[in-house]
Amino acid sequence: MKTVTHRVYNFNPGPAMLPFPVLEKIQQELLNYRETGMSVMEMTHRCKEFEAILENAKTLLKSLLVIPENYEILFLPGGARLQFAMIPMNLYLEGKPVDVLHTGEWSKQAIAELKKLTQYRLAGSTEDLMFTRLPDAHEIKLSANASYVHLVSNNTIYGTQWKTYPETGDVPLIGDMTSDILSRGVNVSKFGLIFASAQKNLGIAGVTIVIIRKDLLGRSKENLPVMLNYAEQVKGNSLVNTAPTFPIYVSGLVLEWVRDQGGVAAIQKANEEKAGILYDLIDASSLYQGTVRKQDRSMMNVVFVLRKGGEDLEKIFDKEASKNGLAGLKGHRSVGGFRASIYNAMLVEGVKALADFMKDFERKHA
Repeated sequence: MKTVTHRVYNFNPGPAMLPFPVLEKIQQELLNYRETGMSVMEMTHRCKEFEAILENAKTLLKSLLVIPENYEILFLPGGARLQFAMIPMNLYLEGKPVDVLHTGEWSKQAIAELKKLTQYRLAGSTEDLMFTRLPDAHEIKLSANASYVHLVSNNTIYGTQWKTYPETGDVPLIGDMTSDILSRGVNVSKFGLIFASAQKNLGIAGVTIVIIRKDLLGRSKENLPVMLNYAEQVKGNSLVNTAPTFPIYVSGLVLEWVRDQGGVAAIQKANEEKAGILYDLIDASSLYQGTVRKQDRSMMNVVFVLRKGGEDLEKIFDKEASKNGLAGLKGHRSVGGFRASIYNAMLVEGVKALADFMKDFERKHA
């Protein structure tokens, strides 16, 4: 095997960096998985070796998130965007509009699918504020008659994150946790369904995790296509068709890595430290400015702009950051500026390297 001589600090929002020990494990097992004489990419999803991979991933996820017994875990293809359609197809109840908390691009995409499939209503929105904060409690108007409530736990583009979730009573709360699952402790029992595509904190693109409360499976309609039916997917143990075997394998390795770090509590502590380093720097700076209300700031995606210099200075910042091994810092094309995505796999050392660069850049250009 070739020795790795150059690795950058990867701040891309997704697909995002993987823990280096996971990459090493993949490399070790790539050609011959545990003496099977084949790669995981080659083995059938029906063999005992892959069934063990799948069960290991489910067991680890259940343990790390303390998922109660009355929930099922699915590993599905199609990405989070498929869930924007699959959720209303399975959980919408006729005459009971879906309540949506609209906080950014990914709730916008979910709304686009709801328009095609069901009735919905905005129960809270900060679109008029360019999504620079989340709705305050008094601004959220939930219906006791809703099919469910949909929210995005962390907004990658705008850099906001729910610290506490709204109380929805008997109405199931649906959480899109694509960009912050496993980053902090969460009370799963507050949710009817949690979903997350893997390419931020759970592995590589190609698989989406769905955690669904068992009683909600009764809402799945028999006339749904099998692949889009939660109840059928549970019955088939996520193996209704050829599963995304390699992404599931990688997710299992990432879950093992989280366990070995000390679990979600240890990961959360590290994430709080990383975010604190950058936000403290930005708040004390005369060059950098955060774009999100402080109490709504994301631990995963630190979004900021330059107070002066315009696009010319932004280009210099991006170019010099790349030269210093700091990759993927440009903000989303819809908002501009910069975004440091500091998911679970980002080392504290990487965040400190970025902070040192930012301080040095400010000394030169402030």
